[in-house]
Amino acid sequence: MTDPSTPPAGDGQAVLLLRLAGPLQSWGDRSAFNRRETRPDPTKSGVLGLLAAAAGYSRDHSLEDLLPLRLGIRVDQPGTLLRDYHTVSDYRGRPLPQAGVSAKGIQKPTSPAKHTHVTTRYYLQDAVFVAAIAGPADLLTTLDQAVKAPAFPLALGRRSCPPTQPLSLGLRTTDLTEALTKEPWQASKRAREHYARRLGRERGLGKPVYPARIDRSATVEDPHGDDIAHDVPVSFDPHTRAFTSRRVRHHWLSVPTSFPPNDTTDGPPADDTGHDPFALLGW
Repeated sequence: MTDPSTPPAGDGQAVLLLRLAGPLQSWGDRSAFNRRETRPDPTKSGVLGLLAAAAGYSRDHSLEDLLPLRLGIRVDQPGTLLRDYHTVSDYRGRPLPQAGVSAKGIQKPTSPAKHTHVTTRYYLQDAVFVAAIAGPADLLTTLDQAVKAPAFPLALGRRSCPPTQPLSLGLRTTDLTEALTKEPWQASKRAREHYARRLGRERGLGKPVYPARIDRSATVEDPHGDDIAHDVPVSFDPHTRAFTSRRVRHHWLSVPTSFPPNDTTDGPPADDTGHDPFALLGW
């Protein structure tokens, strides 16, 4: 399968593949303040933010080299939605300020005084995605090295969501869609075994079935796409945060499962992607 909107690899282009997996992820786009939602799959702002952190960019660093990169996301394990209960208070015991500000830009205390506020946060539990980033090979080589030895701790949307290893799946000299199609299914061992057992029950065989391929949904950035995502960061500067839109297309990809053939007695391949969020601190 070839993506006509991607320059061929011979033109100095490449694709960097990332495995975005962890106990918790949260990919917000429009929500803010007291209710922070998550999209069902990673946003471009979240992925570029991860790459910028790995490369050591400051908040006010220009993103002009990262914005032209094209993004594709494959959903290997959708996970489940978690609603987390939060409260906010001032550690000094002072009343919380009002949301609005005065003409001088000063927040007034709440009246009557309010010392605790309830906020809501949403996360994805046990989700696994494959992110494909297409662009100049030299830039992606630098970013791949940065992901493996990041300047700042990396997170899956929020600082409280560290990724599991491996994060980088390496570079591919192919187009965006083909890279997502050829990369083996990255779901956890438990999810793969559950799928094999369910498939066996559905076929009435009384034993797990390990198919060679599985269909996974994907969203690929495409200037001719029929949908719009408003998740492109113009700036991460807290004083001038801004976003713009991009066009995407949604479709299904048939990807290899890496299961052994059905005529063997072996089970699914071992899962060697343990959760070690503090491994980054040793790099």
